[in-house]
Amino acid sequence: MAEGTNYSADHVLEYPYVRSVGPVVGAFLTGLRDGKIVGIRGTGGKVVVPPTEYDPDTGEETSGMVDVGPEGTVTSWSWVPHPRPKHPLTTPFAWVLVRFDGADTSFLHVMPASGPDEVHTGMRVRPEFAPEADRVGHVNDIRHFVPVDAAS
Repeated sequence: MAEGTNYSADHVLEYPYVRSVGPVVGAFLTGLRDGKIVGIRGTGGKVVVPPTEYDPDTGEETSGMVDVGPEGTVTSWSWVPHPRPKHPLTTPFAWVLVRFDGADTSFLHVMPASGPDEVHTGMRVRPEFAPEADRVGHVNDIRHFVPVDAAS
């Protein structure tokens, strides 16, 4: 190779695999497809949403799916005045952590709002699901959250 010569080749790096979600996450995604929220019972009876196969505090195996919600309480939030191209909404929104009624952990999703004064910790919200025909068992089956008093 001559000194100062650069060689290049195009290369595409891919990871062509499909992950199986298993019975716990699968039950959660099936619930979303069906328009409901489920969690799982962890150590000491704590209900984890979204459900995990192992208790996040103890590492012990979880068991027993539990229906929760559909309403919940905002436990924390962050305002996004100018959404970026890969954000889930194109208009201003808040990332919200929602603790569904009957759950002991919070779930991250989005809530559209025209300003940060429309969002606060402690507010009651509920998910707005995509139309039934459009649901596929994905977290995006929940379009976003809306305040309970604005929910239809």
